[in-house]
Amino acid sequence: MTTTGVPGNAKQLAMLVKQGEGPALEFKRSTGELKEGMQTLCSFLNGSGGTVLFGVRPDGTIEGQAVSDQTLRDIAQAADRFEPPAHVSIHRVKIKAGRDVIVVAVECGRDMCPFTHEGHAYERVSSTTRRMPQAKYERLLVERGHAKRRWENLPADGLTLKDLDRKEILRTRELAIQQNRISPDTSRDIGEILDRLGLRIDGVLTHAAIMLYGKRFLPDYPQCLLKLGRFRGTEITGEIVDNRQENMNAFAMVREGMAFLERTMPLGARFPTGKIFREDRFPVPLDAFREILLNAVMHRDYSHYSGYVAIAVFDDKIEIRSYGRLPNGITVKQLSGKHDSKPVNPLIAGAFHRTGAVEVWGRGTNRVIAACKKHGAVPPTFSEQSGFLTVTFKAQMVAGGTASQLRDQLGTKLGLSRDQVEILRLCCQEQPLVVMMKAAGRQNRTKFRDGLVKPLVELKLLEMTSPDKPQSRLQKYKITETGLAVLKKKTSGATGRARKFRTQ
Repeated sequence: MTTTGVPGNAKQLAMLVKQGEGPALEFKRSTGELKEGMQTLCSFLNGSGGTVLFGVRPDGTIEGQAVSDQTLRDIAQAADRFEPPAHVSIHRVKIKAGRDVIVVAVECGRDMCPFTHEGHAYERVSSTTRRMPQAKYERLLVERGHAKRRWENLPADGLTLKDLDRKEILRTRELAIQQNRISPDTSRDIGEILDRLGLRIDGVLTHAAIMLYGKRFLPDYPQCLLKLGRFRGTEITGEIVDNRQENMNAFAMVREGMAFLERTMPLGARFPTGKIFREDRFPVPLDAFREILLNAVMHRDYSHYSGYVAIAVFDDKIEIRSYGRLPNGITVKQLSGKHDSKPVNPLIAGAFHRTGAVEVWGRGTNRVIAACKKHGAVPPTFSEQSGFLTVTFKAQMVAGGTASQLRDQLGTKLGLSRDQVEILRLCCQEQPLVVMMKAAGRQNRTKFRDGLVKPLVELKLLEMTSPDKPQSRLQKYKITETGLAVLKKKTSGATGRARKFRTQ
């Protein structure tokens, strides 16, 4: 073979033909099938490169064909109809007197994808060439122009530094200095910090600056949305226990999302072998959630006004969803193994990287899987559907059985959420429902009462002091003897990570 992998003689040609047609090799009987051959070369350009052999039958019989100067001119003219222009290698391999095989090869054109021939794009599926779906063509076209004119680096018209959260920008600066990812001499002037991060161009804010540090999003940026929901049952059609939808910047999304998970998940405990102090444990390690949530926020498609990030907690699983497809060349299956890092939003991902929140090596999902296995949790699954990437963690969020059995299970992995532990702590002194809501930062009385307080009453951990007015916002609750025992068990030897209610 030549250095380019193109056969240089009949023996090398026979070895190549023996491989058979496949993702990178196609046989054509003659240049009478030149049009079809060029369509296949177009599919190779849009894939990993490949070769078309003119003068080989579909069954692999090498016949060759008569080749004239006009034949070569026809091939060259056909190759000129690729858009964008492509480098096409054309060689002749002599078979016998007057009969040659024409070898036409192209290399992968990934940086210039999608290629078209005579106005149409093609893709290779196994040994078949087919017209590329319009949706894929449009996505590749956007990615081709991604470096210079992607949505995140376009100007945010009409917005100024006053529309940004100054404290958040300075927090990025401080963390980046701690991580040695920005010079300690970097000015505290937020405009200069944004310039250093590439988030302001010629004095004009970019969309990325708004996504990362914005304070005001409606009506111009409805896609800066975080949805948080707790549902009874195993489907989104179940009863809604907790529901929040707020517009916020990317850094705030990560903080709020993690706070929601911490207060929603049951906090169990175990006594590791050989240790005398208990260890508080969630069903899934927080580091795994944090990594996936960071990916959801950084790599989502911000350009579509109806996009969002969502965390949905069910009785048997937790889902983290983000709008946007995986980058070209990365599949859902690859997320569970080795894969390259291809940030969809390099500016947004770069700001998170400066703070030390993430790496740049594409190992995030691998670390998540390893962390889950070490924790004894089931590794997450990945899926794409309806324009969203969904990561699902299987985990038991509620206990089952009678009230007596539930009380016996408290303190295990099927125990209370952090909010419920704090409610018990608060009710060591008799408290009205409205005070507990304020302390928890909740506004929906029905969801707070039915989702958090009512289960504690049913478990006989709390009791109403005015049972004749169960729906009243002034209804008072106090902890029972059983509740005190559970609270003592939940807090003895704690690791200190317990979340406190908001200051009243």
